[in-house]
Amino acid sequence: MRKRLLTAAGSALALASCASGPDYRAGSISAPASGPFVLVAGAAVSDAQPADDWWRLYQDPVLDGLIADALAANTDIRVGAARLVQARALLRESRGAREPQVGLGGSSQYGRLPGPAIPGQNRTDLQVDVGLDVAYEADLFGRISRDIEAARGDVGAAAADSDAVRVAIVGETARAYADAASFAERITTAERIVALLSRSLNLTQRRVEVGLGTRLDTARIAALRDQRQAEIPLLAAQRQAALFRLATLTGRTPRELPGSAAARTATLRLDRPIPVGDGATLLARRPDVRAAERRLAAATARIGVATAELYPQITLGGSTGSSGAGVGSLFNPLSWLVGPLINWTANRSAARARVAGAQANTQAALATFDGTVLQALEETETALSSYRNALQRRTALQSARDEAEAAARITRARQREGDINSLELLDSERTAADAQAALAEADARIVEAQIDLFRSLGGGWNS
Repeated sequence: MRKRLLTAAGSALALASCASGPDYRAGSISAPASGPFVLVAGAAVSDAQPADDWWRLYQDPVLDGLIADALAANTDIRVGAARLVQARALLRESRGAREPQVGLGGSSQYGRLPGPAIPGQNRTDLQVDVGLDVAYEADLFGRISRDIEAARGDVGAAAADSDAVRVAIVGETARAYADAASFAERITTAERIVALLSRSLNLTQRRVEVGLGTRLDTARIAALRDQRQAEIPLLAAQRQAALFRLATLTGRTPRELPGSAAARTATLRLDRPIPVGDGATLLARRPDVRAAERRLAAATARIGVATAELYPQITLGGSTGSSGAGVGSLFNPLSWLVGPLINWTANRSAARARVAGAQANTQAALATFDGTVLQALEETETALSSYRNALQRRTALQSARDEAEAAARITRARQREGDINSLELLDSERTAADAQAALAEADARIVEAQIDLFRSLGGGWNS
C-alpha cells in the first residue's frame, strides 16, 4: 500500500508542471511606436538616451538636495513602497500553497462521567485529545502555479506603480522649486516697472504744477502704476504657495523648509539639448507601461487559475492522533490515517462562468496596455510640441525685448540732447520693462515645458 501511495505521489508531482490556461507571452511593440519621435529636430532636443537623474542638467545643488529629500521622505512614495511590500507578502502567501500544510491540534476536558455511581470508580477525570494533520495539494492542473504567476505579476505592477509615484514626485518637486524661482524673478521685474511708473508720475505732477500738463495725465499714470502694484502681491502669494508645496513634497512642514530653497531668484535654465531617445526606450522606461504589462500578465495567469477549477483538486494527506484519560495514557493507543482526498465541483456552469470572466478581464487588461502605450507616446509628443513652441515664443519675445531696450537707449540719448522730455524717456523705459516681464513669464513657461517633457520620458525612478 505504501509503495502504491508513493508511486501516486510521484505521478502527481510529475504532472504538477501541467498548467491550465494560456501561457503569457509579452507582445512586441510595433515599429511606428518604437521609432523616433515626430518632433525631434533642432538644437533643443537630441536623440541621445535620457538620464534618470535629469534634474542635474540644471546644475543646481539646492535642487539636487531637495529631490533627494523628496525621494527619501515623501509620503506618497512611502505609500507606494508599503503597497509593494504588501504585494510581495501576497506572493509569499501564494508560494506557501506549494508547501505541505501542517496542523497540530489539541484539547483537554475535565468533567464528571454520566451514569449511575459505581463504588470505587472515579467519576471525574481529565480527557486529553491531540492530533497532527499533514496535507499536500498535488498541483495537477496548475492552479497553484498560475496563482503564483498572477501574484508575481501583481508584484511587478506594484513595483512599477511605485516607480510612477517617484517619477511624479521628482517632477513636482522640480516644478515647485522652479516656480518659486520664476515668481521671484517676475516680482523683481514687476517692482522695477512700478518704480519707473512712480518716477513718471512724479515728473507728470511737476509738469502739471507748471502748467505743462493736465490732471488727466496724472490720473492715467497713477491708475497704471496702481494696477501694476496690485500684481505684486499675487506673484508673492504664488511664490509662497510654491514653497509650501515644496515643503510638503519633501516631507516637511512649511516652517521646516530650509532657507536655501527660497534663495534662488532667477529662473532655471538649461545650457544643453534635452536627450529624449526614441519610442522604444520611452516605452521601456515608462512605469505606467510596465505596470499595464504586468497587470496583463497577471490577468492572463488568472485564466489558468479559473480553468483549473474545472478539474479535480487532489490533496495527499495523513493524520495521526490519540485520545486518553489523563496525560499518562495520551499516546496509548495511537491512531493514524493516510490517503488522497479528491474534490471536484459539480457546478460546472459556475466554473465556466469564472473562466469567461477571467478571459474578459484579460481582454480589458490588453486594451488598457494598448491604451497606455498610445497615451505615453501622445504625452511625449505633446510635451515635445509644447517645448518647441515655448522656445519659439521666447525667441519672439526676446526680439521684442531687445527692440524695446534699443528704443530706450535711443530715447535716453535724445533726452540728453534735449530733443525729448523726461516723461517720454520714462515711457520708453516702462515699455522695455514690460517686454522684460513678458520674457520672464516666457522663461517660466519654458521650464514648465521642460519638466513636463522630462516627466513624460519616465525618468527618475532608478535613482
